[in-house]
Amino acid sequence: MSMLLPLAEAIERHVADGASVALEGFTHLIPFAAGHEIIRQGRRNLHLIRMTPDIIYDQLIGMGCARKLTFSWGGNPGVGSLHRLRDAVEHQWPQPLELDEHSHAGMAAAFCAGAARLPFGMLRGYAGTDLPAHNQNIRRVQCPFTGEMLAAVPALNPDVTILHAQRADRAGNVAIDGIVGAAREAALAAKTLIVTVEEIVDALPPAMNAIVLPHWVVSAVVACPGGAYPSYAHGHYVRDNAFYRQWDAIARERASFLAWMEQHVLGTRDHRAFLAGLQQEAA
Repeated sequence: MSMLLPLAEAIERHVADGASVALEGFTHLIPFAAGHEIIRQGRRNLHLIRMTPDIIYDQLIGMGCARKLTFSWGGNPGVGSLHRLRDAVEHQWPQPLELDEHSHAGMAAAFCAGAARLPFGMLRGYAGTDLPAHNQNIRRVQCPFTGEMLAAVPALNPDVTILHAQRADRAGNVAIDGIVGAAREAALAAKTLIVTVEEIVDALPPAMNAIVLPHWVVSAVVACPGGAYPSYAHGHYVRDNAFYRQWDAIARERASFLAWMEQHVLGTRDHRAFLAGLQQEAA
């Protein structure tokens, strides 16, 4: 499979400084390994896109990789704030961060429009919120058939979408099982698609509620077991809830954040070494 690449090579080849990058995954299959490799390679001025930015985006922002964030609901799930995101917005550390904030429905509509190669998405949304007053990318259009006023958001077409999935076959077809979120739409909307997977198999088995991304939309496949940790991969491993709780204290102060990132991300050569370091520390 010519598109099968090591993670470092896939990121070096396809993620450039200044690119718009969507690392999608809704509660599970979050591509942590790919995000860490972006940090190791020192990418800068990225426009990060994600329906629910959580810890991996906190890390990317805190390490100075991002200039802009298009998102809906940013936080540490079940815990609280993303402290590095807040520091960038409130104190411009390590650099200023431009915000493009939406609802979940608005992000989904924008990804759907991007996948369909339409200029914008429409929805019945944002009513009763103050988001339109703070985001000029949320506008209103009138339906030419009913006269109804609808919300409109510009299409999202990332330069690169990065996903994690359970498996790919040897032809490069990718199967995602469980909660799929906006994975399919983000994949089809992008110019380039990188997928890290738990395993490469001879044939994709049938799975309830799975989606299959055909090989012709995939730019690179990376065999990366554990690539979604500390989020979970349905059928492979569970979410490390303790890590999400611990992250609040780690990221609260700049010094503790930088020390953790230096030890566990910059100080490791790849995701396997990252996982081994966490296991050794826990023991």
